[in-house]
Amino acid sequence: MIIAILSGKGGTGKTTVSTNLAYVLDKKGHSVKLIDLDAEEPNAHLFFDIDYSEHIDVDVKIPKVDNAKCTHCGDCAKACQFSAIVVSSKSVLVFAHLCHACGACLLACKYNALEEIPKNIGKISLGSANGIDFVKSQMNIGEPSAVRIIRQAKKYTNKDKINILDCPPGVSCPTVESIQMADFCVLVTEPTPFGLHDLKLAVDLTRQFGLKIGIVINRYDNKFIELESYLEENNIPMLLKIPYDIKIAQSYSKGKLFSKEIPQYENMFVELYNKILEIVQ
Repeated sequence: MIIAILSGKGGTGKTTVSTNLAYVLDKKGHSVKLIDLDAEEPNAHLFFDIDYSEHIDVDVKIPKVDNAKCTHCGDCAKACQFSAIVVSSKSVLVFAHLCHACGACLLACKYNALEEIPKNIGKISLGSANGIDFVKSQMNIGEPSAVRIIRQAKKYTNKDKINILDCPPGVSCPTVESIQMADFCVLVTEPTPFGLHDLKLAVDLTRQFGLKIGIVINRYDNKFIELESYLEENNIPMLLKIPYDIKIAQSYSKGKLFSKEIPQYENMFVELYNKILEIVQ
């Protein structure tokens, strides 16, 4: 099974849910793989003592100009949607940090004056932590998009394991890439107006792909009733309410798993998984 854990905005507790769910399921005897797809800011590894076995570079192909063939016609620059190529009467400049490696410029060039050369954009790290298989995707600073790194990291899912995908926040292209192969999406939100607003965006996204979803409310305090009213009106399953508890915040700030530090919270993640199974089946 592939469980994608996402949120409409950052800071709702997406990684908190991902890491604690992975830990509890592993403790209960399940075979678990935790894949951190938040390539721009991966942090799931902070909660585990990971023994890395392999680091794999992720490269893309960017254009290089053959000045002997180039006529400075400018067709390549016109084809580039990201302004990564600038053509003057005397030279052609390729701005690698803007290039999305889409290949449109090569298709537009009638003189075969462009070739592709590799450029490293990040890496994928494989390892394990106390029986949990771990995959970390990490994008190099300054790169325009994490989509290709996420796409490569997703290839390490294992159909014989419970794959937990810690997805990027928001509803942009990296998140779209992350959830496409999921069997179930857990949407983590917070009981605030901002949390509800961005949750609606995430719900709309998952519905466009026809994905099964359920909601986890983090820092629940029973005060913002509009959130629960929205879920009831739209027939969206409530999976879990993580209480507003200073002990949880203290545990998180130390890089600790609160389900491990505070044993009474362990069962809530068992119940979360059982609810997911019930909906999927």
